[in-house]
Amino acid sequence: MALSLGLLGLGVAASPALAAVEAPSPLEAARPLLAHVSPRADFKAEPASTDARRVADWVMASGDNGAMPFIIIDKINARVFVFDVHGALRGAAPALLGLAKGDDTVPGIGRRKLAAMRPAERTTPAGRFVADIGHDLEQDVLWVDYKDGIALHRVKVFNPKDHRFARLASASLPDKRISYGCINVPVKFYDLVVMPAFTGTSGIVYILPDTKPIGAVFAIHAAAANAQGQVLIQAAPGG
Repeated sequence: MALSLGLLGLGVAASPALAAVEAPSPLEAARPLLAHVSPRADFKAEPASTDARRVADWVMASGDNGAMPFIIIDKINARVFVFDVHGALRGAAPALLGLAKGDDTVPGIGRRKLAAMRPAERTTPAGRFVADIGHDLEQDVLWVDYKDGIALHRVKVFNPKDHRFARLASASLPDKRISYGCINVPVKFYDLVVMPAFTGTSGIVYILPDTKPIGAVFAIHAAAANAQGQVLIQAAPGG
């Protein structure tokens, strides 16, 4: 008996029965694979696609936005989501996008006149862009890719036959494909949500793909969510 107590005092099991320990939970077993745990982006009550949520959660978990406001543009569903630096939704709205589906821009297209752009070349590119408020020839805009002439701006009349205001109000997703590549949003949404979020600061715009796999555009390394609503980011191999 004294020997058994002595062994227990040293943390040594005196018998196989005493050596039994509780098996680790699945989360504890996986913990060595996890780099860190971060809260999800907060979409509040706004409906959003799985891919939009996945990218927003990855942004928050990885810190990819660099403590700047950010925007998620869901091309497939023609929706724009604006977040503050902490991942809280500031607002969401429908959007008009490039006439043609596609996730790349034609090289040098930003130096061409709009009339010279063929319908198949009028794409809104997918990817991660550092954005700033600036100006085009007519108004202030949020420049997404200045070199290629891609901006997020208030909807306006280019060609009356385009019916852009009616398209923006339409529930039909095909109606949302009409622009030369820029992202058109409601005037009030631009003035009351986009401008305040990006005034005096740069930000990040994430444009989701509509032809490529999402993993081919963003370096998302997997994310599962635990019961507390936190995102578990798996460490990249060797990282």
